[in-house]
Amino acid sequence: MLTLTTVTLGASDPVALARFYERLLGWQIEADTAEDTWLAVRNPAGGVGLAFQYEEFHAAPVWPGRPGAQQMMVHLEIRVDDLAAGVRTALDCGAVLADHQPQQDVRVCLDPAGHPFCLWVPS
Repeated sequence: MLTLTTVTLGASDPVALARFYERLLGWQIEADTAEDTWLAVRNPAGGVGLAFQYEEFHAAPVWPGRPGAQQMMVHLEIRVDDLAAGVRTALDCGAVLADHQPQQDVRVCLDPAGHPFCLWVPS
């Protein structure tokens, strides 16, 4: 049996990115190395966690993608109960609202390392 346990995002400052997601999701940081080159946040209810790995040459992706620009490797889907409140929380934590918003019921934000994530409300 195979089980997906973690999605890892690269960053030039994995500590700052881990702190961002710790605040955003309310999950606790776990450090795996003394140098803080790999950290994770885990959902206390279980399921897939997020990890943050030091990447010396990290380049923030461009979203939406364009030819010749750094491409997005992954984006996260985060369910919220209230879209406006979720966006306010994300911005308060340090996210940036993306210029391009392709859907009325979804908001695309960028985390401090430039990784896009979507906030969405179940219909």
